[in-house]
Amino acid sequence: MGRLSVDLCGITLDNPIIPASGTFGYGYEFAELYDINMLGTFSFKGTTKDARFGNPTPRIAECTAGMINAVGLQNPGVEKVISEELPKMRKVFDKKVMANVSGFAVEDYAYTCEKLDACDEIGWFEVNVSCPNVHGGGMSFGTSPEMAAKVTEAVKKVTNKPIFIKLSPNVTDIVSIAKACEDAGADGISLINTLLGMRIDLRTKKPVIANKMGGFSGSAIFPVAVRMVYQVANAVNIPIIGMGGVSTAEDVIEMMLAGATAVQVGAANLVNPFVCRDIINDLPSVMDKYGIEDLKSIIGGVK
Repeated sequence: MGRLSVDLCGITLDNPIIPASGTFGYGYEFAELYDINMLGTFSFKGTTKDARFGNPTPRIAECTAGMINAVGLQNPGVEKVISEELPKMRKVFDKKVMANVSGFAVEDYAYTCEKLDACDEIGWFEVNVSCPNVHGGGMSFGTSPEMAAKVTEAVKKVTNKPIFIKLSPNVTDIVSIAKACEDAGADGISLINTLLGMRIDLRTKKPVIANKMGGFSGSAIFPVAVRMVYQVANAVNIPIIGMGGVSTAEDVIEMMLAGATAVQVGAANLVNPFVCRDIINDLPSVMDKYGIEDLKSIIGGVK
């Protein structure tokens, strides 16, 4: 194992860099630009039980040091992901991949994960509990420890593959939700998802995004992400994948010091499609600069 390698629930990653779901498609688009097998792995586009067209346009708003999106989980549905997207992905990526799964009822999550469980190329599930619970008045599963635990338990019943629960930062107590997921059997925690944001067009005096509000991401949210990773890392005994505003090798090291075992890069991929490649290439020299022999040794190094 090299100095960049990390262990993620029993699977060795050559490095901790993981493009985040929703910013990397199914990989083959980026494979036209560089060899994506240099990545630790990647989390593919959020998948739901049924196909979704997504939210009405406009869906994107630019912000200082970030962006707001309200794409609305547009995807072809799990059946087509298995029959069409994964075969194309296999041609360009020969490592285990992370399957990002979303749902609007507990049964949706279980159905989708059970279908994807049979796919050998999937090494982990990343379960996004930031979706509105259609049976619970529209409240996100991830805003309640009890609801997040129910999703965790349902998914654990249909797969033996490691389950990472992806948590929303739009809560007052992220730690209690993470601990509830751990108690329910989660193998790891992914955080943070996007913050809730809004922009208004001064000329029309209307929201820029048709959905009015959307997920705020980008470098502006990095300090919030570091804080939440640190809080959760000191409260649970399962690995954490940190994300939120990461765009440099220095950011990766800071996130790992806070407690992350691996680090996802999201919005930065949309600004610079080579950013993950560049971060991986930069890591050794940045490690040398700060006297770091191997990345495993710094995980949770700040107490």
